[in-house]
Amino acid sequence: MTPEVKATAERIIRAVPVAELKEALMNEYRRRVIRYKLLDESMKKKYGMTFEQFEARNIVKEKGFSWQVESDSMEWEHAIEGIRYAEQKLEDLRQT
Repeated sequence: MTPEVKATAERIIRAVPVAELKEALMNEYRRRVIRYKLLDESMKKKYGMTFEQFEARNIVKEKGFSWQVESDSMEWEHAIEGIRYAEQKLEDLRQT
């Protein structure tokens, strides 16, 4: 982090009340959870199974390693991990 960026960040932190920063962070994590859950539901509907079932059945191999299925798999896994991460961050913020 450059000294200029650090100085700017410090000015912002001093100018904005901590409660507002916390609420903004919580809103961002809530937004992410919603976005990732929508993607998870979309993929469940598309493949007719949960991500865990998708992985266990090795659908990517079953579908011949097609680009679309591999891309869906990566995006879906990112969404599942994103849900876990954002929910953990929300829990951490609630406890502070």
